[in-house]
Amino acid sequence: MSNFADPAILFFIFGVLAGFARSNLEIPHAISRFLSLYLLMALGLKGGFALHHSGITSEVSLALGLAIFLAVFIPIVAYFILGKWLNKLDAAAIAATYGSISAVTFITASQSLDQQGIHYGGYMAAAMALMESPAIVLAIVLANKARAQQSAGTSTHTSLSKVLHESFTDGGQLLLLGAMAIGILSGDAGHKAMTPFSIDLFKGLLSFFLLDMGLQVARNLSQLRRVPRLTIVYGLVAPPVHAMLALGICKLVGMQLGETILLMVLAASASYIAVPAVLRQAVPEVSPALYMGMSLGITFPLNILIGIPAYTWLARYFM
Repeated sequence: MSNFADPAILFFIFGVLAGFARSNLEIPHAISRFLSLYLLMALGLKGGFALHHSGITSEVSLALGLAIFLAVFIPIVAYFILGKWLNKLDAAAIAATYGSISAVTFITASQSLDQQGIHYGGYMAAAMALMESPAIVLAIVLANKARAQQSAGTSTHTSLSKVLHESFTDGGQLLLLGAMAIGILSGDAGHKAMTPFSIDLFKGLLSFFLLDMGLQVARNLSQLRRVPRLTIVYGLVAPPVHAMLALGICKLVGMQLGETILLMVLAASASYIAVPAVLRQAVPEVSPALYMGMSLGITFPLNILIGIPAYTWLARYFM
């Protein structure tokens, strides 16, 4: 219940209610984009400062390796499961969405851990960055394979090199990695100088951004009317299953509590920014209502309101 008393979560709930009430409350797109970039920059700086202190240790390498494994394993399994009931292109698009991550869910979870006094390595921001692109690349490969099977040569293939370029030069991800590098290079002096910007303002701007996300969730729920019921079930079941997969692996290799919770959150989340932006160009045959409705209408609020506290409790119980 303490999660619902958090101002950021309450602003998210307020945004959902305002959206359902059809209020004219609206955050201009330019401001929403700025808030998104601010959160990524602040998170990158925090991770960079932490890496400056810790260096690349075996613990850091293990966490990053697990993140990459989950980012590859989850979309592959999702594709083969969904491909039994959906057409291959739809399955590839959903697999990419749920194989990638939601930065805002991760940021909310890290803020929740800070509030509860649960320590975690700032290098987990690097794990988040590494988990964003593999699912996109796999989806394009699988989509091209599906097109080849459906029609011999009549449909155009998406260039993998172009997808790789778009994935790794995406503005948000590039800012995250750049801010992390700046945090590493500037060290303690940079941390002292940037504290008013990257720490003191963080909670308030996160609350403002989650207000906007609540409004978007309410407006995207209507898209769920156009998606198969099976995908709605998947959007509800996949996040906790992915989180339990991450929990089992982390327990097996002896990860710390904070890092385990964040890997669970990353595994359970679904992309609604980076992946849809690429899929609209790379897999135009699939309606954005399918994967956007699932990720933003079902999985994002599920994780924000229920998932983060539930994953935290499970990790504490089993670790």
